[in-house]
Amino acid sequence: MIHEHHLTVQRTARYYTLGELTDQTRSIWFCLHGFGQLAQYFSRKFTSLDDGNTLIVVPEGLSRLYLDGEYRRIGASWLTREDKEHEIKDMIAYLNSLYDLVLDGRDLSALTITILGFSQGAATACRWLNNGHIRADRLILWAGYFPNGLSELIDPGKLAERNGVAVEIHYVYGRQDEYIEQMDDAEGYLRRIQDDVPNLHLTAFDGGHRVEPDVLLRLLSRA
Repeated sequence: MIHEHHLTVQRTARYYTLGELTDQTRSIWFCLHGFGQLAQYFSRKFTSLDDGNTLIVVPEGLSRLYLDGEYRRIGASWLTREDKEHEIKDMIAYLNSLYDLVLDGRDLSALTITILGFSQGAATACRWLNNGHIRADRLILWAGYFPNGLSELIDPGKLAERNGVAVEIHYVYGRQDEYIEQMDDAEGYLRRIQDDVPNLHLTAFDGGHRVEPDVLLRLLSRA
């Protein structure tokens, strides 16, 4: 008879940064890539945020895969449905360790912390924040897909107002996003995730399934 077992092992995770963490740092971003991307290239979407007062941290998913039959293109993934619960546990432990490493000894009251998740990284961002280990002032979910709604991944109460301040939460998507266009009822989907999180701000732009730096800057200017 076959028996399934699990063994916790040490892994080496990779992440990239833009900017420096100094006494002048006022803002820290954690940006989570989508399926099949590498953090090195995803990082380029955020160079415009590097203003001398901001640190951008771009972690890479623990699982890598070949993306073509020639074994040339390589991407990373946060998880698959195989052994999903253990992958989620490992992923959150990794991201919590990275958060602690970056913020070790820092005065959090002097910092604005933003979590941005793109595509598969959006669900990852929700699970991470829902874990309760980290603090975030802003959550940006960019082109994520939540088939069973946002409340399946994150307790809306954790985004609600506390001490007079709520987590600023955005959902951003391209009007020509192929995954949005394939939905039977895209408007109904957007309404459902807004119903899950009433303080969710929707931002649509003309474009596809990608992070657009200009759109991000416009969103920040309105915030």
